[in-house]
Amino acid sequence: MATMAPPLRRAEPWLVGLYRAHHRDLVRLATLLVDDQGSAEEAVQDAFVAVARRGSDGIEDPAAYLRTAVLNNARSVLRKRRVRRRHLRSVENPAVAPGADHEVLVDEEARQVLAALGELSERQREVLVLRYWADLSEIEIAAALGISTGSVKTHAHRGTAALARILEAP
Repeated sequence: MATMAPPLRRAEPWLVGLYRAHHRDLVRLATLLVDDQGSAEEAVQDAFVAVARRGSDGIEDPAAYLRTAVLNNARSVLRKRRVRRRHLRSVENPAVAPGADHEVLVDEEARQVLAALGELSERQREVLVLRYWADLSEIEIAAALGISTGSVKTHAHRGTAALARILEAP
């Protein structure tokens, strides 16, 4: 019989504070990566569950751990989508109702940028989102993605050049 982790009871104060400080930004980050609010929220929830199970003493930098976990969870979502598309003739595309603040937060220009981000490679999109949306340094991005700072610079340069070409196209 497999052993299961004990159920979480009451959230610890450190976890509640971490959640309040980072949840919204992590959901937005994940949404930019997976382009689906529901999947983004699941990716973030799974990251918080992992942090809660490890405890406050088990993680040196909980915010960085959460960011990396969300990135990995988003990659997993995208990987599963690719497999599903490869094996199914028709792809399910459930209609997801946007949030009440969607129109206020995302104007036409932002929609164009988001659409252009979707045309970039996965790594370029990750680097640009972490750099310009999450405002991380090259070193922080490299740590979150597990790549060198030189690779971060290369992906950022190529990604911004590609975005410029896409957005300038008629």
